[in-house]
This record gives sequence, C-alpha cells and structure tokens, in this order.
Amino acid sequence: MAYMIVEERTDSILHLKRSPGVRSWSVLVGIGSIGLAAAYYSADSWAWKLFYVVGCLFVAVQNLEDWEEVIFDQTKGVAVLKNFNLYTRILTMWRNSQDHVVAQLQHIRAVTVEEERVRYLGKGYLVVLRFATGFSHPLTQSAVLSNRSDVDAVANLITNFLKLNEPSLDDKLGLSADSSDGTSSENEKN
Repeated sequence: MAYMIVEERTDSILHLKRSPGVRSWSVLVGIGSIGLAAAYYSADSWAWKLFYVVGCLFVAVQNLEDWEEVIFDQTKGVAVLKNFNLYTRILTMWRNSQDHVVAQLQHIRAVTVEEERVRYLGKGYLVVLRFATGFSHPLTQSAVLSNRSDVDAVANLITNFLKLNEPSLDDKLGLSADSSDGTSSENEKN
C-alpha cells in the first residue's frame, strides 16, 4: 500500500490523498463478522442479537483508519491538511466531522521521515512537516507499515515541490560574502 497518492500535481498545487488500507477494512469486516456470528448462533432475544451486531460494528468503525489529504497551494501560500474518520462522522451526524490544519508555506523549513512504533505490528513511518517556530506536524495521523521507500518518496516530492532543498536568499548572500572575503584576503597577500 502506498503512503499517499498524488491526486493532482501542477506547478502551483500538490494534492495528496490517503484512504483506509486493506488491513483497516479487513479488521472492520472481521469484527463485524464476529457480531453477526454471535447474533446468528445465540439463543438470546432479538434485542441482544441487535446489541451484538451494533456493538461489534461500533468497535469496528472505531478502528477504521482516517481519510486524509493535504493540499500545498503556492498561489495562496498555504498548506491545508484535512482528515476525517467514519466514527466521528457517525457520532456528529455528519456535522463538523472534518478536522483541518492550515499552515503558511513560508514557515515550513523541512520535511522529514520519522519512525514510529506501532503496537503489535513493528515499525511504521510517516512524513513530518517541520516549521520555523520549532513546531512539527505529521502529514498523516497514522504511520504506514510498508517499506520506508514509499514514505521517503513522498517526503522528497514535497521537498522538491516546496523547493526546500535549494539554498535561500540569505544563504546565497552569506556564501557570496564568504567568497568575496576569501578573494580579498588573497589579493592582500599578493
């Protein structure tokens, strides 16, 4: 499974998306099946059978991963990170169920890949945006368990899109001042 999928890529917009993976849907079906089996094979009343099914579906939906997307818009100078999950949508009756974070692109200083321990499953990886203020924000809420190369590819894509690997104007001025100092000291020696 890919970490994130490129939905749109132009000179000014980079739109990435992520949906729940096969593992997440498998857990949903497995837990839901347990509730159906308990209801089918039990000799309890229909109210208890309904409770078994609804309870298991409630737990299954709670474990479903989020739908996540991020839009880097250079014309507006913002990055919008959105996510929602089915559990929250059900509880809020589809109102105000989407969380989003808006950040200024000028404040993003680096894009890194971090390793995270995933309980019972080993290591996972996720992309983290690092800001000039020292604040950092993960691109997605959950780490991906596949190999690190998918996550590195997304981090490199964002870094290249935001041109974070190019030296800034201050760095260029600092380098030119250093080189001019070096040439003047050589001229003084001659």
